[in-house]
Amino acid sequence: MRLLVLGGTSFVGRHLVEVALAHGHEVTLFNRGRTDPGLFPQAEHRIGDRTDGDYASLAAGTWDATVDVTAYVPRHVIQALDALGDRGGHYVQVSSVAAYDGRCARQDEDSPLWPLPEPRTEEVTDQTYGPLKAACERAATWRLGAGALAVVRPTYVVGPHDPTDRFTYWARRMSRGGRVVVPTTRQPVQVVDARDLGAFLLTCATQRVVGAMDAVGPWAPVREFLAALANPDRPAELVEVAPAVLAAAGVSLPLVEDDSSVAALMSRPGTRAMAAGLHTRSLAETATDTIAWDADRGSPPLRVGPTAGQERALLARTPGEPGAV
Repeated sequence: MRLLVLGGTSFVGRHLVEVALAHGHEVTLFNRGRTDPGLFPQAEHRIGDRTDGDYASLAAGTWDATVDVTAYVPRHVIQALDALGDRGGHYVQVSSVAAYDGRCARQDEDSPLWPLPEPRTEEVTDQTYGPLKAACERAATWRLGAGALAVVRPTYVVGPHDPTDRFTYWARRMSRGGRVVVPTTRQPVQVVDARDLGAFLLTCATQRVVGAMDAVGPWAPVREFLAALANPDRPAELVEVAPAVLAAAGVSLPLVEDDSSVAALMSRPGTRAMAAGLHTRSLAETATDTIAWDADRGSPPLRVGPTAGQERALLARTPGEPGAV
């Protein structure tokens, strides 16, 4: 099929394009040409900028499906769909479980979404990200109708080529073993491998799947989550440190901080997505492959997580609990 990907060279979009090309689909990428511009020479590349509303390169062409992995504000959605008219085919939008109103305890895809942020803004922050994703969903539904699109809501996306380093920190740290600083929280953590998400987006496009679905993978309380990443040759002892102590030391632990605003979003069943064809791999496999990718790129300094020195200082004044994982 002829597939248009809005984005396509960074993380989720990259994995989507890899699997689409491997299955013989004809792929067109629309992006700014700044992130890994040499990727996918066998695909057609069209340059534009959603921030500036520049969709001139999409004035010609017809596609069977469009997968939108870079919609962060509703204007992006409306302008892209207006530029494509009826030439874009089936529309698949990547949203987020953060679009759900965190004040609601429901755990299904019919849970209410956040209202628009007030005052209206296009600035994406921790506070506006979820409401803006909800607004993107509403924009697509208003433009196309609920029966003409698939909305895919992943939780934390992890795996090779993750630009955030959040999961990479834990995969790298647990592989070293020893005493590991963790927060004192029982909050669950739920992730989905970017490769599984990319394959599912292609399924939604080729099968013309409709409706909203939570694309989620394994979830577990923090200790069980980290235990699944452990290196059997280098046992790890998880040492719990109170949030106040972490904050005083200037340490932030990615993915696993005790945050009640995301707790309700970290154990979603994902039954609709699984019924539509989502397949997820184990945390151990994702961790192993992330470590291999991290080594291939030279294991650079990470953007998140404590330094080795910060962790040693915390461990020096924390007795810890017996037992290894």
